[in-house]
Amino acid sequence: MENNVKYTFKDFASDQEVRWCPGCDDYVVLRAMQKALPEMGVKKEDVVFVSGIGCSSRFPYYMDAYGFHGIHGRAPGIASGVKLANPNLSVWVMTGDGDAMAIGGNHFIHLLRRNIDIKIVLFNNEIYGLTKGQFSPTSLMGQKTKSSPYGNTQTPFIAGELAIGAQARFYARVAGNEPKAMTDIFIQAQAYKGTSLIEVLQNCVIFNDGCFTKFTDKDVKEDMQLFIEHGKPMIFGKEKNKGLVLNGLKLEIVTIGENDISESDILVHDAVEQDPTLHQMLIRLQYPMVTGVIRKIDDMTFEEREHQLTENIKSKSNYTSVDDLFFAGETYDVK
Repeated sequence: MENNVKYTFKDFASDQEVRWCPGCDDYVVLRAMQKALPEMGVKKEDVVFVSGIGCSSRFPYYMDAYGFHGIHGRAPGIASGVKLANPNLSVWVMTGDGDAMAIGGNHFIHLLRRNIDIKIVLFNNEIYGLTKGQFSPTSLMGQKTKSSPYGNTQTPFIAGELAIGAQARFYARVAGNEPKAMTDIFIQAQAYKGTSLIEVLQNCVIFNDGCFTKFTDKDVKEDMQLFIEHGKPMIFGKEKNKGLVLNGLKLEIVTIGENDISESDILVHDAVEQDPTLHQMLIRLQYPMVTGVIRKIDDMTFEEREHQLTENIKSKSNYTSVDDLFFAGETYDVK
């Protein structure tokens, strides 16, 4: 997969007309990916995008790379087959909150559990956009949609919480209007060995406009979002004077300079901690919304475990070929 050719984002832009609604964050994800790929050191012919059904699933058409447009919810299964058949490929699953966590929920959690070296970009707009505005597994309680005109009565999934419950080793969250941070996270995901999940808080301007604006609008994002980085204190706010501390079993927001609080009291983010307890707390925190790479732990991939098992069995086997196996034990001639 090593590549010595220097690409630009134009090398990954297809000749297809991009057909998303004007103002959709999907455009930001597309450009961020096209800018990230030249920095990944991967050959263009080794990149594959796999999708299911939904607005996000048009993605393979807009990338000048290999792609597979699958059926609803089945992208993880297709991508798993592609990666296991050719481990040298860089395989990306482009999916939405409905595609991944409703009809594709079983495929989604088992891909995370197995830890195949595949990258997943989850476009979460808390709605079904392509099919015109029904509630999705991440729609909020009480949310009025085409299929819940009196308000949604179903408790929503928190994507990151579901992922870590399924043993996700790499989980990141990023706002859909942050192309620079998104590009960097895509590059980190490619470098990571194992299943990487990047949740994009993506605004649907038609059917769920403003679903994340209280966190992502430029006038409020510094006070409402905490972008974390491994090894750095969890500080946020326009004045960079607010931070998180652990008070018993809860995260608490404090102000540096008040009540003898200094920067040294602020929690330092540890993305590589094996115990997911604090990662889960960060994911569930409603204010501030935590973004960035929240979890990134090292573990063997599914491919490595399978290879290790195969080599172990081979080393103890009395057979060195299929013929040895066929002619072992009791045999008879067919005349």
